[in-house]
Amino acid sequence: MPAVDDILFSRRRAERFAQLLDEANGGRRHHVRSRVDGQLASLVAVGQRLSADPLTVEVDPDFRTGLRAMLLATAEREGLGNQTAAAPAAASTRGSLLPAVTARRARARGAILIGVAAGAIAVSGISAASEDAVPGDALYGMKRSTERAQLALASSDISRGQLFLDFARTRLGEAAEVRGDRIGYSAVLDDMDSDTRQGVRLLTAAAVQRAEPTSLDTVNTFVTGQRRAVGNLVDGTNRADRERTRRSLALLDSIRERSDALRAAIACGLPAPTGSDALGLVPAACPGAR
Repeated sequence: MPAVDDILFSRRRAERFAQLLDEANGGRRHHVRSRVDGQLASLVAVGQRLSADPLTVEVDPDFRTGLRAMLLATAEREGLGNQTAAAPAAASTRGSLLPAVTARRARARGAILIGVAAGAIAVSGISAASEDAVPGDALYGMKRSTERAQLALASSDISRGQLFLDFARTRLGEAAEVRGDRIGYSAVLDDMDSDTRQGVRLLTAAAVQRAEPTSLDTVNTFVTGQRRAVGNLVDGTNRADRERTRRSLALLDSIRERSDALRAAIACGLPAPTGSDALGLVPAACPGAR
């Protein structure tokens, strides 16, 4: 068994690596130095390159189709969320109590490790099978659960904000698939706008906190592309869907105005705003601005 000092050092080394990687990706700086920073520099550089040029993994279509069919058949046969209670194995009464307890703990640890490994494989497979799911599909709940897991694992508010904007783009693609279903279409746009607002709030708050506009550039890039794609949904829809789509367009226009106002406030050195609304922080106008 490794010494306690070795365990603590490994844990601190891992925590410091996470801090350096977060800082390199635009997260909050911790203003501390560690003697292992030099050793971790090369790993941080690799992490940055992976973030800048992520690997593209293509799931084999036959695998996805087969897995999807299997999951749907299982859901119909057994029902989603059903759990079968497992009867505990009877413990041997021979021998002393301590060896029996130790053996059970060893088996429990082994079962946990096997469960974690099997769960990781299953989740990755289910995620691949559900990535094309739209509202109404049996696997759509799995898709949304995977998104929540990604948010929980995000290392900073900037990462979470970027994820929310990615999810808003995903909702836009789903909306294009369910056009014609008035209730479903409106519900997906509601979720899209909600993801958009949450992402914008996190990114604009990060920009103000750090007093630099990099996160605002992310917001503006998103708004430009998203507005163009949302505008494409207006054609070929009924009147109610067009009105609902225009509300999403108006939201994007408001976000661009807020981003520009925050950028101006940062540029002229105004203190961080204290007021907020649905889009996040509300900046004051720079002195002399009309």
